[in-house]
Amino acid sequence: MSGNGAEARAAGVRVLLVDDEAAFLETLRKRLARRGLTAEIAMSGEEALDVLARAQEIDVVLLDVKMPGLSGIETLQRIKVAHPLVEVILLTGHATLEGAVDGMRLGAFDYLMKPCEMDDLLAKVFEAKARKTELEGRAAGGGGTP
Repeated sequence: MSGNGAEARAAGVRVLLVDDEAAFLETLRKRLARRGLTAEIAMSGEEALDVLARAQEIDVVLLDVKMPGLSGIETLQRIKVAHPLVEVILLTGHATLEGAVDGMRLGAFDYLMKPCEMDDLLAKVFEAKARKTELEGRAAGGGGTP
């Protein structure tokens, strides 16, 4: 997903990257920025919740499943309670069927393995943003099926 179409879709998409690996966060933030996305970072689940409380305009959270302290699954639960329209994509280098099922049951938009192709990640972020926009429209009385 490269070219002008991707950059046009990326404009205005705000992402929160959550992972305890600083180098991974910085690399991913730079790669997303080169494609026109705005990304904030958090190094723990607790920090992610603080960022979301301050930055109401976050559209999509890319959330590591395995982190010290508040796990990705626990963070997902809290995000969905406090910010139900924010879409969450779980990322993990240690996938388990149980983790994927738990994440999807708790409202994750999707579950991806690290490392994943940038085009695949961008496609999921754009799909998640579109879903958030649709849900916001419904919440505002903009139609759609209940």
